[in-house]
This record gives sequence, structure tokens and C-alpha cells, in this order.
Amino acid sequence: MAKGALLVLAAFGIQSPYVLYTIHPGVASRISWRPTTQSMAWCNPSVVGRKEVVKILLVHNFYGSASPSGENQAFEVEKALLAARGHVVAQFTRTSDELRGGGVLGVARGGLATPWNPWMVSALGRLVAMLRPDVVHVHNTFPLISPGIFHAIGQQAARVLTLHNYRLFCPGAVPMRDGRPCTECLDRRSSWPAVKHACYRNSRLATLPLALSVGVHRMLKTWTHEVDAFVALSEFQRWRMAESGLPLHKVHVKPNFYPGRPPVVPWVERSSYVVFAGRLTVEKGLTYLLQAWQEWGHSAPELRILGDGELRSHLTTVAAGLPVRFLGQLSNEEAEAQIAGARLLILPSVCFEGFPMVLREAFAFGTPAAVADIGPLPSIVEHGRSGVVFAPANPESLLREARLAWDTPGLLERLGQGARREFEARYTEEANYATLMSIYDKAISVSRSGGDTRRTS
Repeated sequence: MAKGALLVLAAFGIQSPYVLYTIHPGVASRISWRPTTQSMAWCNPSVVGRKEVVKILLVHNFYGSASPSGENQAFEVEKALLAARGHVVAQFTRTSDELRGGGVLGVARGGLATPWNPWMVSALGRLVAMLRPDVVHVHNTFPLISPGIFHAIGQQAARVLTLHNYRLFCPGAVPMRDGRPCTECLDRRSSWPAVKHACYRNSRLATLPLALSVGVHRMLKTWTHEVDAFVALSEFQRWRMAESGLPLHKVHVKPNFYPGRPPVVPWVERSSYVVFAGRLTVEKGLTYLLQAWQEWGHSAPELRILGDGELRSHLTTVAAGLPVRFLGQLSNEEAEAQIAGARLLILPSVCFEGFPMVLREAFAFGTPAAVADIGPLPSIVEHGRSGVVFAPANPESLLREARLAWDTPGLLERLGQGARREFEARYTEEANYATLMSIYDKAISVSRSGGDTRRTS
């Protein structure tokens, strides 16, 4: 047996079960292994808080490094959470950067791999047979890993999938078209409307592999028979995905969380600015935010926009002469410092979000949030307790709620205190860990029962 394979087997209990290894798939059927030295400290047995150690294989296709992703960040913090609790954690990852620079060939490769990647299916099947984990927890399979891996895993391990978006049934991942929510593919249980409307990158050709993937895995019953538990980020998403075909009793809610308990910047030490953090794309609703600031005029507080994206140039032009600063793409630490020092965070989305990472950060730092009344957002931010809610795609409503909160003495500070209380109650790593372990237990139970899709809880 290869030395690398022995190292991984050692990580899964033959020698020292408290080492985290990163698993990198090689070309075709070859798999290479490389230990992640930095991660070894995460798995210190002295910090085990759970009597039973669970062996977990995490699977994730990282989005390209040029496009910072909340999904990538969620994967990393959850991996650290599991390892810090003493569980045996290995990871199998690919990155979309592998396709960059490949030109037309790279695009074609990604498209062909999307519905069913036979090399990854084979690799994961053999890997699970060798490692024998209790749980295989998948975060993202697009574009290089493919949902076919669930069939390869079979009953060898409990299969868990986090729903970071709506891609199982929506080829565009975000149910949106022409600047407003579109649930045609979800409601009709057909992905062909997405091809008709060129929902992915405004291209029918680019949309076709994703639409094919949706259709193939509906036909193969991948989502009803080959996954033991789904992790939805909100009740809204849970019910919406169940209405589109997922078995409701297998869909469990676990929101994103913020690790640790960061100190809250005292209100008197905060500067008078409002912050937006996210991609500068249509679905984030920034056009409506800037329209509200135009109406507010020069008496408006400074608006700091963190992030980058396709609308950067256009938004910069619209914001000319307004108290708006574009800070560009910042590091996680820099972005968090901006959120922690703000008096209000605004999220004017016009699409169904999952669970925005910026909201868990705002709650952790005691910064109130103003959010659009769309998708799960109003259930995350409670109007009058942890922030304010305004009508989506409505600059007048946004301005009214934001200005009222800004001008009412003491209100933002009280809302910030409410946001921190929400964090302490719902979004700490301790609460999240307990929920995740409960989901794993349910998935293992379903798997051991032979994948029975009948309601068990």
C-alpha cells in the first residue's frame, strides 16, 4: 500500500485519529494524499467535547479564487469546528481555478463534468471504501465533482448535503431572472425554462449542462433516494426546496454561524457610517440602495461599499457626488473590522438568499441590519429587535426605514444589542455544533436503515 494511503488510514484510527488530512484528487483514477500540517492542532484530543468521535469526509468544489465565496468560507469554518471538537476529519476538494486558463477546452471540461463526472464518481467510491467514514458531508459539487458521487457512496456512509443555494433545481443557483425572483424551474419541476431564458451567464449553451444535471438527477431520484440528510440554511429554504421535490423529513435547518465570541465595539467608539458587504451584482440590489442615498442627499451618512463585481463601474458613476465610498475587495479581517465599527449594515437583496455570511458577522459584532423583505431575510432579522425590514426593490421604503432608524436617538444602539442577543442565542459555534451533530445522527440512522425515505422523526 502506498505511503500516502497509510497516512490517511492512520488519520482514521489505525495510529493517531486526531490528524486532519487534505485529500487531493489526481488525474483520472489516481488519488494523491498530502497531510495538512497546520490543521493538526485543530484535532487535539484534549478539546473533545463529545464522547463519540465521528469520522467525517468533507467534500467541496471551491469556487474560483477571483470570486470570494461565502460557501467557501462556510466550508472552512465548519471544518475547523468539527476538527476542534476532536472528530476525525478528512477533506476531498477541487477548485474551479483548475478550469481557468484552459480556454474553450476548460469550459467544455467543466460543462461535461457537471451532470456526472465518472472520474470523481470512481475516486470517491474507492476513497469511501478505503476510509470507511461515518459521514460524507458534501457542500458543493459544481462544476468538477458532480452529484454522481452520492450514487458511488451508496450505503457505505451517511450522506449529507448542505444547500448553500438552489442549484439542485435551479440551474442558475439563484432563483432570479430580469432583476426579480423567478421560481419557474422550481414550481414546474423542470429545468428547461432556464435553458429557454439563458439563466446561467446569459447563455443557453452554458445553461444546458446545468439544466441537464437537474433533469438527470431528478430522473435518477438522486435527491430522494441517495442523500440521507440535507442541511438548509433557513426554514424558508427548507420549505421551498421541499415544495420543489426534496423529502421534507430529510431537510434540516442549520444556519451559518460565527466562530468564537468577538468583542463588541462600544457604540460611542463607532464612526457614523453605514456598510454594505457583498458582491456588486444585480441580485444584491445595490441600484436601489444608491437610489435611496440619492434621495437622502448630502445629509445621508457615509455609505461604505465593500466588495467587487460586474457592476462596480456603473455603481461608481451613479454614486458620484454622494457620500459613498467603494473600498473594493477586502480581506475577511478588514471586512469584519468595517462591519464591527459600523452603526448599520444594509442588505438590499432582490433575490432569495441562503443565509448571508455578513448577517452572522453583523450579529456577532452587535451591528444592527436593515434587510429587504424577501426570502429568509425577514425571519433572520426581526424588525424592531435586531434591525429593520423594508420592501424589496423599493428605494423609498429602504430610505424611510433606514432614515427613521438613523434619526431616532438610541434606536440603532438598542437594535445592535438585540442583534448580539440573537447571536448568543442562535448563531454561536456551540449552538451550531449541537445542531450539526443532531443532523449527523439522523443521517446515520437513515443510512443504517437502508436509506428508507419514510418519515423517521
